[in-house]
Amino acid sequence: MNADHTATAVLTVDGRSHRYLPLDRLLTRDELDALPYAIRVLLENVARRSPAALADVVARIRTGSGACEVPVHPNRIMLHDTTCLPALADFAAMRDSVAELGGAPERLQPAIPVDLTVDHSVIVEEYGRPDAVERNLLIDFRRNGERYEMVKWAERSVADFRVVPPGTGIIHQVNMEALARVVWVTDAADGGLPVLHPDVLVATDSHTPMINALGVVGWGVGGLEGQAAMVGEPVTIPYPEVVGVRLRGRLRPGVGATDLALTLTELLRAKGVVNTFVEFCGPGVAALGWAERAAVSNMAPEYGATCVYFPYDDETAAYLRLSGRTEDHIRLVDAYLTAQGLKRTEHRREPRYDHVIDLDLGGVEPSMAGPNLPHQRLPLSRVPESYRAAAPATARGRAADERAAAERAFGERLPDGPVALAAITSCTHTANPALMVQAGLLAERAARAGLTAKPWVKTSLSPGSRVVEEYLRASGLLPALEQTGFHIVGFGCMTCIGNSGPLHPAMEQLAETDAVQPVAVLSGNRNFAGRVNPRTPLSYLASPPLVVAYALAGSILHDFAHDPLGTGPDGHPVHLKDLWPTDEEVAARIAAHVGPEMFRRNAERLREGTDAWRRLDAPAGTRFPWNPASTYIRRPPHLTGLSPAAPDRPALTRAKVLLHLGDDVTTDHISPAGRIPADSPAGRWLTGRGVPRRDLNQYSTRRSNHEVMLRGAFTNPAVDNLMVPDRPGPGGHAYTADRTRVLPVHQAASTYREAGYDLVVVAGRNYGAGSSRDWAAKAQALLGVKAVVAESYERIHRSNLIGMGVLPLEFPEGDRASAYTFTGEEQLTFEGIDELSVGTNPVTWHITGKDGDRTTARLRLRIFSQQELTYLRHGGILPYVVRNALPGLQR
Repeated sequence: MNADHTATAVLTVDGRSHRYLPLDRLLTRDELDALPYAIRVLLENVARRSPAALADVVARIRTGSGACEVPVHPNRIMLHDTTCLPALADFAAMRDSVAELGGAPERLQPAIPVDLTVDHSVIVEEYGRPDAVERNLLIDFRRNGERYEMVKWAERSVADFRVVPPGTGIIHQVNMEALARVVWVTDAADGGLPVLHPDVLVATDSHTPMINALGVVGWGVGGLEGQAAMVGEPVTIPYPEVVGVRLRGRLRPGVGATDLALTLTELLRAKGVVNTFVEFCGPGVAALGWAERAAVSNMAPEYGATCVYFPYDDETAAYLRLSGRTEDHIRLVDAYLTAQGLKRTEHRREPRYDHVIDLDLGGVEPSMAGPNLPHQRLPLSRVPESYRAAAPATARGRAADERAAAERAFGERLPDGPVALAAITSCTHTANPALMVQAGLLAERAARAGLTAKPWVKTSLSPGSRVVEEYLRASGLLPALEQTGFHIVGFGCMTCIGNSGPLHPAMEQLAETDAVQPVAVLSGNRNFAGRVNPRTPLSYLASPPLVVAYALAGSILHDFAHDPLGTGPDGHPVHLKDLWPTDEEVAARIAAHVGPEMFRRNAERLREGTDAWRRLDAPAGTRFPWNPASTYIRRPPHLTGLSPAAPDRPALTRAKVLLHLGDDVTTDHISPAGRIPADSPAGRWLTGRGVPRRDLNQYSTRRSNHEVMLRGAFTNPAVDNLMVPDRPGPGGHAYTADRTRVLPVHQAASTYREAGYDLVVVAGRNYGAGSSRDWAAKAQALLGVKAVVAESYERIHRSNLIGMGVLPLEFPEGDRASAYTFTGEEQLTFEGIDELSVGTNPVTWHITGKDGDRTTARLRLRIFSQQELTYLRHGGILPYVVRNALPGLQR
């Protein structure tokens, strides 16, 4: 990546000189001090990389209002495997398209460094045994070897493409511990002094803002937008509204990062911060350690913020030192950020924010969240009643006999509200030594009291870094966790993303017959219905020590304040308060056993991988050799038969409604990530091609095969098409074009394509909430959906829809999707989409019933940048990238 020649000042640290672009030459010192820190970073990026846009951005800063595009050029991009593999398939197909259109495919290369972390594929198949890590990795490589070979192909043929192999860690924890530099050094294009600038990144995961805790500006993008950034396109956003969260006081003893993160998730979701930047200020910031900050920033998508920023300060520097960064680099970071006014100190004035929300840290209390949304915060005392209110009645009769048989297998009575899954998982919390040591100390005391997890609980510990295993082992806490059931099962996302594997066989049977309503308790960041496991529609987010406590209790209805967890060797009852360690005990164990050398050793072996990884071979060559018999990797249909020039204008003719959905439809509802059931359309397609039932794997691992993903679209049991009141089975169903049948969505959609109809999805609020997966948009586009009409969208899904050429239309304020009734027989036409511009485009929607009655609705189509307009005109990002790689052709 070439640095711009606008870097004019010189900074010398430890005898080494660098150039940089001084912010105080763009704004006065008073103007700069009033500007939120995160916006200062964006300003530097625009001035250095997109100087043509600088005047507009400065004018917007000075006026404090108005629309303005901010073209951001990240200096790196990160991906995980379930977004990277489809991205690599797209990249390989784009090279094919370039070659087929007469271009040079070898010239299609990344313009910035690309880091892939393979963390989303390993599943908790084996647990409760010392060799669970190795056994789960063996299964992972057996199932995913073909996918990993494509990754190896990319290492050979894609420039600046680097891999953190399976079994190493989770993308965001790897980023914090090893990859993030806070300040980046770029070689100058003119051969002069190297250029200093803030580390700015995007990544194809919605929890990317975890890195904001280190003063690094970064956010999650969809895979499509990520691919555009990879080849040098700017990530263009509207000038962001910035909400300041002013903290005061400090957390009380016994209150930790999980409690704070869940409290802020509830508060900020209620206040409404979707698509904003959130920045923390006030005296309470200094009272928060780096780990508390990381948990809060990690959960940004759970309250909808784009960026959740903690400015760099002395606490950040302390973390860089703890995590093994060199002293030379830390001094360079500190000197540069101080010179630029990007270091927060207690004496600096508070920036001016668009809105300010106050929070007294002393008011935060021990919390969980559930039973199916991460902003449903609960004090521990209210967890049982929340379960009783949400759990449906269990079946009787034959199921009672099965329950009795299961109890014989378990060796004890099965309580109501059984905890079927207890998982210490997720970078949100396993990056935090305090929470992990707290869980270990609780387990140590439980083991001494003779307590262990109940036999029906599937327990797992999946840290986001090998460093966690090292300090748990060094501190003597790992054996205690294993004694209580928590063996390490892998180093990846695992249960947090739904890779929880099957429950105990007896619990699987009980759940299938509705004899019980099992529950999951996990230290993750999301608990949407069915996400964690299809057998546990009710799930609760909790801190790691509480996960251990619920495994010991065995029931979500356990009253920790009054009921003992068991009886100790002395015959006395053992309560949770007897096991809970003090903050001082936790701090002492961390001080003795967590140090920089652990992080340095881990960073040195970050890209080595296991023997199985090193043995993998891969094809070579610029163009990928597609295997037409593959059940994992197929050439994407949206990148075949492209024309060299863009269509004249977006087309939407002869349209009908395919689905009419309610509020809070997530990307999990649209495109599942969990295991592929053998009796599902995708499962039948795979077994029909010789895939053993045990290796059907997860939907997330087969995202490079459109045949599987289209058959999985809208199959989540929670999908309810309001046009089909009597659906014949779980999951989304729709009428066929001739209204003679009701079929699963992917089958019904094909009848409309054959009849020459475009399709429309109608939905309520927060359409596309959740993960950043681009397949939620790809699936709709490949089903034939040309537009979605919703009350509101989550940011990344809206971007992904545009990335696939799908129009994200919106109802105006005061109008609701529920105000309209559709049968599927209506003819739809849209006026105003043929001449679009940046800004808010009015669109008129005509709905004509089968009797000729006509309803007209006013909609809007907001286009945030010229770039989005260009993508829509080309039918999506990827066709644009292909055409942009064809020199001399009109694009």
